[in-house]
Amino acid sequence: MGEAFVGAFERVLMRAFGRPEGILGRLGGMLMAKMNQPCAAWAIGLLEIREHDRVLEIGFGPGAGIQLLAAAAPSGHIDGIDPSQEMLAQATARNAAAIARGRVGLRIGSVERLPCEASTFAPGFTAYSGQKPGGLIERLTAAGFVEAKLVETEKAFCVLAVEP
Repeated sequence: MGEAFVGAFERVLMRAFGRPEGILGRLGGMLMAKMNQPCAAWAIGLLEIREHDRVLEIGFGPGAGIQLLAAAAPSGHIDGIDPSQEMLAQATARNAAAIARGRVGLRIGSVERLPCEASTFAPGFTAYSGQKPGGLIERLTAAGFVEAKLVETEKAFCVLAVEP
């Protein structure tokens, strides 16, 4: 019975936070928008984005980071991909004005099939993401990225890497 409960709990967490869908995904998105904004702001600050930069956010969730990116590059363009239809809906609503002006483009997608070339990126993770920092540098290097480095705080960590 214990294993069945753990398995059911993991499925609930995935529907709320891993690949949000349905009512759990809507609630998870609302929580993520509030709780993950400090981590997103920190990771975005590490990128040193300039006014005209083009940025790709992988796994944009409810779109709070997209908002921050659009503000950091007021004459640039922000693209985003996320595998969740629910997160696409929330991020689209949250960034409707920037999308209407053609400054933000959001779509369903995954890191395995990037819709455009990315030269520098910064995956940022909160302590609640379930992701561990161990092995990330090696995976990025194996995928062909260079200058990969890990930046950590008590509550979050971020990996910066460049595609040659």
